[in-house]
Amino acid sequence: MMTNITLGQYYPVDSPVHRLDPRNKIILTIVLIVCVFLAHSLVGYALIFAFIWGASRMAHVPFKTLLKGVKPLRFILLLTFLLNLFFSTAGNELLRIGSVRITDQGLRQSVHYSLRLLFLVMGTSLMTLTTSPIMLSDGMEMLLSPLKKLHFPAHELAMMMSIALRFIPTLMEEADKIMKAQMARGADFESGNLLARARAMVPLLVPLFVSAFRRAGDLAMAMESRCYHGGEGRTRLRTLKLTKEDGYACIAMAALLLLIIAEGFLIPKGWLL
Repeated sequence: MMTNITLGQYYPVDSPVHRLDPRNKIILTIVLIVCVFLAHSLVGYALIFAFIWGASRMAHVPFKTLLKGVKPLRFILLLTFLLNLFFSTAGNELLRIGSVRITDQGLRQSVHYSLRLLFLVMGTSLMTLTTSPIMLSDGMEMLLSPLKKLHFPAHELAMMMSIALRFIPTLMEEADKIMKAQMARGADFESGNLLARARAMVPLLVPLFVSAFRRAGDLAMAMESRCYHGGEGRTRLRTLKLTKEDGYACIAMAALLLLIIAEGFLIPKGWLL
């Protein structure tokens, strides 16, 4: 399960999506998130799905890789669906199981929230898969640079976020190694109920935290030995520039946003879920 987490991983291929300006990709991801929350019917979610699928094809990233990143969240998706299905009492009753009522509004909320969570994970995973941590850090810092006039630590914040994203797959790989080592010594992480599985994860957390603090200390010493003192006076190997491909990507995202807005006016609320 640990190796299924794609957030923070980079898929190194040459594609039009990989060549996009990281600042543009961050903004487009934010707009995609807005589209996800504006969609209110299955037609809107189908448009978002088609956009993400098309972007993954253009990025030469297998769509199953995006689905692989959703796999560790299947319990959260199922819990979100069931909680909204059984605990939403508003609307017309569709089915009654004992004292539990299933209503049309509860079913609608279950589908909406589950699909929103699904597309949020897939959209952000696509951004990190097509953007290296260094480029993502540069793009984030450039977007936050106007706040430097207000003494906002834009470089430090971008650096912290890029390091956090970079170490997500590293820590997951380390956790997978520790888990396999303990399973080889007789540890059982898969049998029993949910509480028993959570209790079995405690021996995994201690060496994982020790490894994380050791890596953090090594990184801090490496940065200090290279005279790192923040972003003041630093230069960049690559200069970020917008290209025609960025313009085409903006047009495609603007078209999606307009279609989602039009869907809100043309499709009555409650129709097609």
